[in-house]
Amino acid sequence: MTLSKAGRGVNSASLRLYNERALLLALRRAGEASKADLARMARLTNTAVGSIVQTLTEDGLVQPVGRRVEGQRGQPASLIRLQSKGAFGIGVRLDRSGIECVMVDFGGAILASRNHPGILAHPDAVLAQVSQDVAELRATLDASEQKRLLGIGVAQPYNLGAWLRELDIEDAAMRDSFRAWDDVDFAAALSEATDLPVFSENDGTAAAVAELFYGRHHAQNFLYVFMGPAVGGGVVLNGDCLRGMTGNAGDIGMIPVTPSTLPSAPHTGKRRDILLARASLNALTRHLRHHGIAIHSLADLEAQVLARHPAVTEWLEDCIDALVPALQSALAVLDVPLIIFDADIGDALLPELIASLQASLEESAPEARRAPRIVRGCFGSNAGAIGAASLPMFINFSPRAELLKGGSAMIPEANHAIV
Repeated sequence: MTLSKAGRGVNSASLRLYNERALLLALRRAGEASKADLARMARLTNTAVGSIVQTLTEDGLVQPVGRRVEGQRGQPASLIRLQSKGAFGIGVRLDRSGIECVMVDFGGAILASRNHPGILAHPDAVLAQVSQDVAELRATLDASEQKRLLGIGVAQPYNLGAWLRELDIEDAAMRDSFRAWDDVDFAAALSEATDLPVFSENDGTAAAVAELFYGRHHAQNFLYVFMGPAVGGGVVLNGDCLRGMTGNAGDIGMIPVTPSTLPSAPHTGKRRDILLARASLNALTRHLRHHGIAIHSLADLEAQVLARHPAVTEWLEDCIDALVPALQSALAVLDVPLIIFDADIGDALLPELIASLQASLEESAPEARRAPRIVRGCFGSNAGAIGAASLPMFINFSPRAELLKGGSAMIPEANHAIV
């Protein structure tokens, strides 16, 4: 199998390609299964599954793992699982507060990583650093494994030079550095520097892809929300990610809300603010600093949340007050049964935030509508980087519906976002 092409390549029928990917998805979710199990889960005939399994085994994407011996009459069924070394992807998460690079295998396990916390530098400096990180991560693979490296995914907030007031970024040099990103095609530059295909996505959408492709919730329709320095998200409908015209679908941080009443909140004089000004870790940091608490890192922030400083409770109430109507607006349009919520400081923050948000949504649910279930995301602070690394995997191996509509079996060109 040539891993620069999706599924079986350009000579395979779309239906065959779709069935291969559907079987891989079923196996990913089951962990291990027999051919009969896969036929039921993927809704294929036993004959079709046998042929596909043989092909995927030859291509190094699945492997036999023995036989099922408990609770079965007759000859024990052979079990199959994904071959973790069948494919690899590198993910780059860029954020205003740092850089993270990871390499994952076909099963989604992080094999190696590089982290660079701190204010995001000028694109030229970041390109040099990320290129070095990619080279180091590639070097951990042997020669045969490097041939199975599908490419690089880049996940970053779009419009990095915008909303600097809401994020309390006042330093002129920092503002200029962030604004430089709005005129740079970083994915194209990284592809040229590394000679690898690069796929770029909004960080919220990329993290939603990770939940869809690798997540344990196995959901096909959900709103994804991630709370970092800002708040954003993504939308998954019918097993595929919704991008929108500019790639910003699901960016709930832009939803209008009433201004915060916290004394730490900047006064704009406007009747409306945007959600990221209230429901974000930046807003929490601002409020703690207003109360004289020094915050220099996520660890400092997490410590104050765990210590239950009164300012944390004040911010949490304000955050929920802003999130509830914003999510209700999104849900009225999307009509999804599930919200997957994740954050950079998940262990400290998410249990209480999710419980309070669930209760508030249920209490205020409109007549004849049920509040969606809210669950915690699977990847925490690694969501953006794993989401980025999942982009090459998703494009190559997800059974997206357009493959049955005559779509090309070729992987999209480098720098092409998910469509």
